[in-house]
Amino acid sequence: FFFPGFQVAPETKAVMKWLRSIPFVLSASLHGGELVVTYPYDYSRHPMEEKMFSPTPDEKMFKMLAKAYADAHPVISDRSELRCGGNFVKRGGIINGAEWYSFSGGMADFNYLHTNCFEVTVEVGCEKFPLEEELFTIWHENRDALLSYMEMVHRGIKGIVSDKFGNPIKNARISVRGIRHDVTTGN
Repeated sequence: FFFPGFQVAPETKAVMKWLRSIPFVLSASLHGGELVVTYPYDYSRHPMEEKMFSPTPDEKMFKMLAKAYADAHPVISDRSELRCGGNFVKRGGIINGAEWYSFSGGMADFNYLHTNCFEVTVEVGCEKFPLEEELFTIWHENRDALLSYMEMVHRGIKGIVSDKFGNPIKNARISVRGIRHDVTTGN
């Protein structure tokens, strides 16, 4: 997942440990500098290729998650191509991460490959480092979209995997025909 010699920051290691200890199923990483929602894979299947579409086996689900956020965001859902993020209008305000630009070591890819957690990256605004007085507006532009995204946690298959006595089975593998990506049960 990471290149040899790649240094993982202590806070990143702590989040990775946390994600492996608690069965998260949905998360989002918030960034600044653009107005778009990206989804895995962020790292191209062909590392020498830039801007190469690199879907996961759960492409349809990731697109649905990204769309839920984008459609509820008042600016991302605006059809004007002249605004920040306007170059993503024809894509509905979403894009496969590696198709935009490829990078290794992203949390969305890590979560998908090593946990049960599906994560998108939300570029919340055009300024990479917004001024303090801009934060209130950014929060209000993203609040309802965040809530819509969180509601997506109720999509998909839910239940308890148990033995014949009704005891939950930890680390049972769940496979869905047609999707080559298994998940495991939590505690």
